[in-house]
Amino acid sequence: MHLHILGICGTFMGGIAVIARQAGHTVTGCDTNVYPPMSSQLEAQGIRLIEGFGVEQLDLNPDIWVVGNVVARGRQPLMEAILERGLPYVSGPQWLAENVLRDKWVLAAAGTHGKTTTASMLAWILEDCGLSPGYLIGGVPMNFGVSARLAGTLADSPFFVIEADEYDTAFFDKRSKFVHYRPRTAILNNLEYDHADIFPDLAAIETQFHHLVRTLPGNGLIVANGDEDSLTRVLQRGCWTPVERFGARPPATVREEAGFWRAEILSDSVFDAYLGDTRQGQVEWSLQGEHNRMNALAAIAAARHAGVPAKDACTALGRFENVKRRMELRGEAGGVQVYDDFAHHPTAIRLTLAGLRAKVGTARILAVLEPRSNTMKLGVMKARLGDSLKDADRVFCYSGGLDWDAAGALASLGGKASVHTDLDELVTAIAQAALPGDLVLVMSNGAFGGIHDRLLQRLAG
Repeated sequence: MHLHILGICGTFMGGIAVIARQAGHTVTGCDTNVYPPMSSQLEAQGIRLIEGFGVEQLDLNPDIWVVGNVVARGRQPLMEAILERGLPYVSGPQWLAENVLRDKWVLAAAGTHGKTTTASMLAWILEDCGLSPGYLIGGVPMNFGVSARLAGTLADSPFFVIEADEYDTAFFDKRSKFVHYRPRTAILNNLEYDHADIFPDLAAIETQFHHLVRTLPGNGLIVANGDEDSLTRVLQRGCWTPVERFGARPPATVREEAGFWRAEILSDSVFDAYLGDTRQGQVEWSLQGEHNRMNALAAIAAARHAGVPAKDACTALGRFENVKRRMELRGEAGGVQVYDDFAHHPTAIRLTLAGLRAKVGTARILAVLEPRSNTMKLGVMKARLGDSLKDADRVFCYSGGLDWDAAGALASLGGKASVHTDLDELVTAIAQAALPGDLVLVMSNGAFGGIHDRLLQRLAG
């Protein structure tokens, strides 16, 4: 079968392209952002890429047009021509569900935060324990080096790990992507208001999460964050699947029969995993922060449902190398370390900074923020920004393209915060403020104009 993918250079659609190619299909695709590293990764798989959405691509005559949610009515001539000619098209999630996931034991990691990291942990646990899963993740797990694969060395492995996104599916399917996946094991990591461009309020997102819950079978498992009132509300709407919970609260705060996973912290890099009062194993690793311990507990519980003993899962996490752009050290120059992190929501920003603060103690942290997600650009979360950045010693915010007052949003931070509309001026300000021994934490869900390398060059000069 020949698939032509519209919007192929996004992480999700690019992952589908790789999986389809590995399954033996002919794959071509188009996008407006056809450049490395995604373009080189896809071309290495034998996938032809075309810049733009021109109608001349109709001459490719594929068997099916796979449409990403970057495609909108009236914007791309190719999509309009597909509709006018009545050609067959399908969304990426639907194609994946019908052609790859249908016969798999799907393990899905959902939540406002931590989906990528938790899915990566889970895929690595299964891999390290010999189950050779396929996976599709919205990032690059360092243990694997690629964001997606059909299967590992065991081509007939029944397991497939997927990052289960609540964002909508396509212009013609406004359901969340994850309702297509029909997992047997589902992690509900957390649930906050986000994606203000498509959801009016938190209740609307809770409804989508309950749609996911409705798809799980009675012999499945839901691993849910027991500290989240929003997830409690979701499950109270109706649940037909066993539930295990995890969190920081003591087990007495949830129904005892549900099972509760918790971490007993032994040091910054070591914790014991407990299910109820029974110790399951010990994790000794390089990751930091309570959020990563919670991610780990969820991954351990999900892997246990797939047959991996919790002790083995804990041991496997000791070899987990994290995900690119999750507290990734990009380099050091002039005695200053520069980190890259994907944090783009006030809660994620707060947790990332808290984890780094716990690791480095009194060392100075210079936080650099680009409010780039759709929700952040709309200013929906601006009232929470100041508090989320309080653990930083200095804060630098790039406000280019924003139509709300970033300086006002950060006023509670006083003189330790500055706002810049010019990227060169921002790099200069950070370099002038940085001292040997400092850590610069750059937070954005985009490329941020290559600020990491520009800053390292400036610091080295």
